[in-house]
Amino acid sequence: MADSITYAPQARLDIGRLGNPIEIVLISTYELGRQPFGLASPAAWLRRLGAHVTCLDLSLQHLDTDTIQTANIVAFYLPMHTATRMAIKTIRIVRKLNPRAHLCAYGLYAVTNVEYLRREGIQTALGGEFEEGLCELVVQVSEGVLDSPARFFEPIISFARQQFIVPDRSGLPPLRKYAQLIMPDGTKRVVGYTEATRGCKHECRHCPIVPVYEGKFRIVQREVVLADIRQQVAMGAEHITFGDPDFFNGIGHAIPLIEALHREFEHLSYDVTIKVEHLRKHADYLHLLRDTGCAFVTSAVESIDNAVLEIFGKNHTRDDFIDVARFCGELRLNFSPTFVTFTPWLSLDGYEDLLALLTKLNLAINVAPIQLAIRLLIPFGSRLLERSEVQRIIGPFDESALSYRWVHPDPRVDSLQEEVLRIVRAASDSRQGRMEVFNAVWRHLHTVMGGSTKYLRMPAIDPAPARVTIPYLTEPWYC
Repeated sequence: MADSITYAPQARLDIGRLGNPIEIVLISTYELGRQPFGLASPAAWLRRLGAHVTCLDLSLQHLDTDTIQTANIVAFYLPMHTATRMAIKTIRIVRKLNPRAHLCAYGLYAVTNVEYLRREGIQTALGGEFEEGLCELVVQVSEGVLDSPARFFEPIISFARQQFIVPDRSGLPPLRKYAQLIMPDGTKRVVGYTEATRGCKHECRHCPIVPVYEGKFRIVQREVVLADIRQQVAMGAEHITFGDPDFFNGIGHAIPLIEALHREFEHLSYDVTIKVEHLRKHADYLHLLRDTGCAFVTSAVESIDNAVLEIFGKNHTRDDFIDVARFCGELRLNFSPTFVTFTPWLSLDGYEDLLALLTKLNLAINVAPIQLAIRLLIPFGSRLLERSEVQRIIGPFDESALSYRWVHPDPRVDSLQEEVLRIVRAASDSRQGRMEVFNAVWRHLHTVMGGSTKYLRMPAIDPAPARVTIPYLTEPWYC
């Protein structure tokens, strides 16, 4: 049966202790090589409430079966596609270990995949601002309101303007165990991670944030962000990744934040993600990013085909991308574009055009090799489903893949994607450099095209640079 969890006012969640002791386990399966903010933030709220909280990051830790067997609640953080697919196996294990525990999923993929997750045993799904929802869940379990493992509850998506508290990172693996920043001189920096905002005020059709936040975003208070960075610096962080979907969503929040950060930690570097649209609109601030220690700016360019950009609703064009790339180059601000490279509308000529343009703009080495192989995912609830172009090409929804299946009308394109992915994975295993991978992809493409190419020879690029020329993170996956 489906019920609703009573959503209590904030004052109820500040009681400091619970009527009955509650043990809750928060689990993350994968978060791009970062120490999970999605565990540390709710852990602080729940511990303040009086719950005993264990955080498990299964990308670095083993599932603690003893802890699972005594837990009242086990909650899975599902911020992305890969994390959700990996979580399914763990959910099944947890159900067997502790059939009495209340199982919860929270994060972007929790509410959009709620029916599938219910069949796997998840009883409560929380999206948006999930900290208050997790606290209320603990309160109701403590009071015996949710006393049946067979009951399911309607998903809650909260857009509450929460007063955040400083994340509690105790119990998580040390920062040095996570992805590191490789500098141009080959040295490594320990990386911390935080969030200054959540959600996004834009509604790009392919983005998994949109079905949950619907064009809304929420700010994490500046003093909380700075306090979180401060504690991570004390833990050894030499670089901070801001995980905001778009750091310039709230420019009036972002600029004072990085100015305050640089004043306090002059030698601390950081990276941010910003839309092409905002890089153009707020171009006057890009020199400030460079001057305050921004090691690189990631931007979800997605495609250089204007027709595909329009389908995606990206609100930028190929020329906008070119302008931003050149402007960042002039400023010596490292620009790292990401792509949804393989779509149903990509041709072999179009793929060649992408490689050639990256070379022309001196960006080939700025692009993580996996970006050359990314294939479009169409998750449940995606706004891409509103487009007739998409409806014409999709097959049934594949729950195991958490995506609608599609096949390219030109089989050579699907074969190319599979081979590029193989090249990228093999290069990762053998530690090949970015330009070696890029050139291998270029050569394979020309073999596939059988000489029918617009470009008579491979671009004049160094096949094996002696050293890295831009900073990059050792965990390049992006979905």
